[in-house]
Amino acid sequence: MALEVINTGTAANSGDGDNLRAFATKAKNNFAEIYADDFVTSARIADDVALGGNPTTTTQTAGDNSTKIATTAYADTAVANAIDAAPAALDTLNELAASLNDDADFAGTMTTSLAGKLSTDAGAVGTSNLADSAVTTAKITDANVTTAKIADDAVTADKLANSINTEIAANTAKVTNATHTGDVTGATALTIANDAVSHDKLENRYTAQASITTLTGTVSFDCSTASSFKLSGNLTGAYTINLSNYKKGQVITIYPLQAQSVTLAAQGSSTNTFNKIGSDYDNTTSSILQIECVDDSATDPVFFYSIATFASDSTL
Repeated sequence: MALEVINTGTAANSGDGDNLRAFATKAKNNFAEIYADDFVTSARIADDVALGGNPTTTTQTAGDNSTKIATTAYADTAVANAIDAAPAALDTLNELAASLNDDADFAGTMTTSLAGKLSTDAGAVGTSNLADSAVTTAKITDANVTTAKIADDAVTADKLANSINTEIAANTAKVTNATHTGDVTGATALTIANDAVSHDKLENRYTAQASITTLTGTVSFDCSTASSFKLSGNLTGAYTINLSNYKKGQVITIYPLQAQSVTLAAQGSSTNTFNKIGSDYDNTTSSILQIECVDDSATDPVFFYSIATFASDSTL
């Protein structure tokens, strides 16, 4: 139904306008038309209409590519989908541009830069890849330089840093048949000089003295640590002297023996032979025992020993 036109007449009291009933009917019909649900159409809305307050409308489905009105909810969803959970430092176009160094041709710049780099997949490094004085100790690590990555004969003296060449030249004498001086001499086979081996240069088995303070049961006398063993005085009882780590030709001195019953044994052997020379052991006075190893066989060592009393007297 279209809006009805109310005829008000050509002039006041002209008598040619709508009568009161017709006026009321048309007014009623017009109000019904205006307040109808479908009265407001696009044709009745001005192009530049300004909506005040907080008008709302239906939020369209995300991705709706039409001329429908987009609500704030629709816009926020579209922006969130575009950002797609990007970190805060990279969720704006300006931040993305800054991360690319504001380079409009970032891909081209990277391609040019990478073109000048040596690919690790290209195989071994050859002489053409190494600049003069390019290899320095600072550039060599166990992890990044392996024999598999360097071509055969690729590293020459010209390719080494001057500092490395200098060090190699300074150490040349250490990798050739240099002549040694001192107690040990020679350019090829080395020889110990006459009278060079002194008492002070012998190992402890020939020069040192050890103290034994406990004599009970089987007592170990380590002949690699000393050649002379001094016992604590006035000890009584029976014990076994068990020699270990002895060498052929070694003479072991043990003193003083007194008021004790002593047995001789060699550690680690199933059988051993101790041959006595001279007097018997007199345990009523201080005695000194000397043992010489003449065979250090692991299964059947042989020793000679002698024992004698002694007194603190410098008169011969």
